[in-house]
Amino acid sequence: METIRILGTGSYVPPNIVTNDDLVRNGLDTSDEWIAKRTGVRQRRVADPRVATSDMALEAARRALEMADMAAGQIDLIILATITPDTCCPSGANWLQGKLNAPQAVSFDVTAACSGFVFALNIAEQFLKNKTFRKALVVGGEVMTRVVDWNDRGTCVLWGDGAGAAVLSIGESGPELLSTHIHSDGANGQNLQLPGGGSRTTPITHHSVDKGVHHLIMIEGNMIFRVAVRYFMDSIKEAAEHNRIPVDQIDWFIPHQANIRMFQNISQTMNIPMEKFYLTLHKYGNISAASCAIALDEAVRDGSVRSGQLISMPVFGGGLTWGGAMFRW
Repeated sequence: METIRILGTGSYVPPNIVTNDDLVRNGLDTSDEWIAKRTGVRQRRVADPRVATSDMALEAARRALEMADMAAGQIDLIILATITPDTCCPSGANWLQGKLNAPQAVSFDVTAACSGFVFALNIAEQFLKNKTFRKALVVGGEVMTRVVDWNDRGTCVLWGDGAGAAVLSIGESGPELLSTHIHSDGANGQNLQLPGGGSRTTPITHHSVDKGVHHLIMIEGNMIFRVAVRYFMDSIKEAAEHNRIPVDQIDWFIPHQANIRMFQNISQTMNIPMEKFYLTLHKYGNISAASCAIALDEAVRDGSVRSGQLISMPVFGGGLTWGGAMFRW
């Protein structure tokens, strides 16, 4: 039976490591202990100023294509999930398509914040199922360190840069994408936003820069925490129930890498052992749409994910957006 298959995964993070202690040495009023206890982040990767989102997406895509034993010329569809594209126009996916030398592929961006990779998987799933395309490249890529206020210790410590990718196709063998589930709530998305750059603040002015509207803004963090935990759990349950799989039979939970305390809360509430959460948060921080894609690739490549295992990928992001994916590897 032909279903959606994952032919390859790939990821890339910049070589430049910035630790919590580095932030302190650079004048941020915080400590490694304070950051790690509240977020789980010990360090993050920061892209070189000359590196754009499409550059990191390119490296992740090449690695995914290599695992899939495919050439870029075989891809029909390229979807890039990002809130930090190279430019508003052309899209980040267009830049990626050009760098991949894949002129035959349709390419576009998806903007769903930290939920972006699952949203992009969902879109690719529909195109593949209705046979519009046969092979798709889905990428999550972000340069989050360029949209944070490095003087705001409540937000800047969370974020990092990187990209993750997956090659999908209709087929009869290989890891299977069982389902995707996506949701949004625009009426309640104002507490986590990146207001600058859109039509509300164009053109960019000295006033808009001085006002800080081009930085990521998080308001009422405790409220966002509670909402995120609830939607993470709802997303786990939704995917499990849709596929008639008891939660305790899921082998791995590879979530959007948001906050260690969220997953500790979910673990306790849903009776899921923490050992089942595959986390990269401590070494990469939150890379928005790229986080779960990078974690999936690393779990595959280090042998944590094995053939036949069930994987749940719950996500939550600004917008508000949330959802999940279920895989059988």
